[in-house]
Amino acid sequence: MPKVYPNANDANATTTKPTEIPRHISDRQVEVLTVWKKSLIFNCDGYTVFDTKGNLVFRVDNYQSGKKEIVLMDGIGKSLLIIRRKRLSLADNWMMFDGETSSSPIFLVKKPVNILASKNLAHVTSCQSNSKNLIYEISGSYAQRHVAVYDHRKRLVAEIQKKETKAGVSFGGDVFKLIVQPELNQTVAMALVILMEQMFGLRRSISFG
Repeated sequence: MPKVYPNANDANATTTKPTEIPRHISDRQVEVLTVWKKSLIFNCDGYTVFDTKGNLVFRVDNYQSGKKEIVLMDGIGKSLLIIRRKRLSLADNWMMFDGETSSSPIFLVKKPVNILASKNLAHVTSCQSNSKNLIYEISGSYAQRHVAVYDHRKRLVAEIQKKETKAGVSFGGDVFKLIVQPELNQTVAMALVILMEQMFGLRRSISFG
């Protein structure tokens, strides 16, 4: 199998470490991350994410398969975001919490009840104000690894794309690119990738409990 982590040809990006949520990064360039649906822990579901230099920037390890939450960590294992499915909800709704406090949600991510009648895969609203304003819309096809994230101004802020080798050979569905624009925090972008898997992945019924 070709090496999973990217090389300098993937993007001319400046590497930055993930910051605490929900701080925005305005002085960085476009980030192109390589997402590998594989945990660093043997025989566990999860994710391993590299930057353009091959540095580990994010990881998800499913230590307790029965636990109803997903913890997104940085490369050294520090908790950045905690993702939980909303209780007592008939819809496929998820909440994001700060990885340090986990007391009140930051974002609410909703999957449309009738996905066939909607052009969007999910809507993201803020939980830190009473307005519940829509801040991100997600559209495309996660199964095809062709997903776009737009902000409330209809600006493209992140994309999921297939990853190929220099020879044009696809890595398959378990390895793909996450392209993050400066307007979106890359930690939030990676959390949205995890939620796309939970909502639309083929193995969503067994992943992370």
